[in-house]
Amino acid sequence: MTGALTHFDAQGRAHMVDVSDKDVTSRVAVAEGFVRMSAQTLAMITEGRAKKGDVLGVARLAGIMGAKKTADLIPLCHPLPVTKVALELEPVSDGIRIEAIVKTTGQTGVEMEALTAVSTAALTVYDMVKAVEKSMVIDGIRLVLKDGGKSGRYEAT
Repeated sequence: MTGALTHFDAQGRAHMVDVSDKDVTSRVAVAEGFVRMSAQTLAMITEGRAKKGDVLGVARLAGIMGAKKTADLIPLCHPLPVTKVALELEPVSDGIRIEAIVKTTGQTGVEMEALTAVSTAALTVYDMVKAVEKSMVIDGIRLVLKDGGKSGRYEAT
């Protein structure tokens, strides 16, 4: 854990962090998450049998859109000029693993954009097949990597 919480002023009120004196640097964040489901639901998705269409393709687009709209969803996030958003949706033994990579060149990082991309993609997977399996579980959403800026590099273990 590092220092004080930056989104609160001296009186404890929430505020948007002033990044105007920070250096402009290249920044990247990678996040991941999972949608856990039955083997039957996973097979339906991977075999292209979902009634709503291409689940993984639609979820990928939703994740990209989510990253671009992060500042509209998270009250204290800065709107950023996102330069890259890429999502991988990979079938694994018990569901779908989602990974988002987000890049920018700016004065603050893109961790929230990567996390929002994964969350939005996971919710989209759920939405597209919930008629078949309501018991799916979205979990493990976390920051895997961030690099750039004053705090440098972070990698999850």
